[in-house]
Formats: sequence, structure tokens, C-alpha cells
Amino acid sequence: MTTTPAEAGGPNVPPSSPPRTPVEGRRAADRARPRMEIRNRQTAGLTFRADQWAAKKAGARATATVRGWGYAHLDEPDLDTAVRRLVQAAVADGGKRISVHLADQDQRILAVALSHVADAAPGGDDVLTELAALRTVVSCGSDLAPDGRRLWALLDAAPRPPRERRTGPAAGDEDGAGADV
Repeated sequence: MTTTPAEAGGPNVPPSSPPRTPVEGRRAADRARPRMEIRNRQTAGLTFRADQWAAKKAGARATATVRGWGYAHLDEPDLDTAVRRLVQAAVADGGKRISVHLADQDQRILAVALSHVADAAPGGDDVLTELAALRTVVSCGSDLAPDGRRLWALLDAAPRPPRERRTGPAAGDEDGAGADV
């Protein structure tokens, strides 16, 4: 009759496969939860090395991603500029990588850049001023979190109403009577 090493009191051999049930003290509920959750909408997460080319790459990929969501009236240059400025500010924090998170809801696009530098100093308001000057930016801001500095911008992607045509007298024709020939 043969005996197994465990029966014989031999060396402790780890199981050949991981246990199917969580090991005590490592339950899924005990794991750290993400600090920001976005639910019930289209989302995308993009990661980049924090280098001098990250802003250009992030702007192009974010624009392509949102274009794929079907926003025909999106002001793509504004989105590209906003994402580039967000990423430039995140890269300035000095980390090794940055991430860009995109989400949509009610004809608006949320773009968030995360620096992944735990002790990032609060940045200046110059980036927020530049973002607020963009035509389609509804709001923008930044905050510090344990996982780095978050910078965000909310852009309006709804179609613009058509410009009203002027139906009154022609410019320079004050009495409304045009010159008939």
C-alpha cells in the first residue's frame, strides 16, 4: 500500500492549482476598490507612458474613440485640445505613466487624466483657465486622490442649433427700400 506525502507527514507540497474558494483574509470584498466609478454609459480607458509624446497620442486616440461612439456633431478639435492639455498637466506631475478615462452621458463627454503620482502637488489654475476657454467645455476641474492627481473636463457634444438668418433689411439699407433698377 502506498501513502501520499501528506499522509506520511512528509513535506508540505503546495496544491497544483489555486484553491477555488478565497483564502481567508483575501476575500474579494477586502480588496481596494477603485476611487472613481463610472457606470451605465460608454467608457474607455487609455494608458500612456508619461513622456513628451503622450499628449499628442492621447488626443488622437481619445478623438478616435469618441468618434467611434457616433457623435456626429462633436467638436473634435476641442476634444483633442482638452485631452492634450489634461495629459500635459498630468505628465508634469512626474510619474511613469498616465491614464485617460472617457465616458459619455446625455450628449456630453467626460475626459479625465490621472497622473498616478501619489504625492502630486496641486497644479496651477492655468490649465483650467485654458480648458474653460474652449467653446464646448461645460466645466472642468482637478482634485488630489491617493492614486494621483485627477484633471477632468466635461465637453458638450450636442448638435449646435443652426444660426438664425437675418430676415430684416439688408445691411446699410436703413429704410428697408432697396435700390431697384
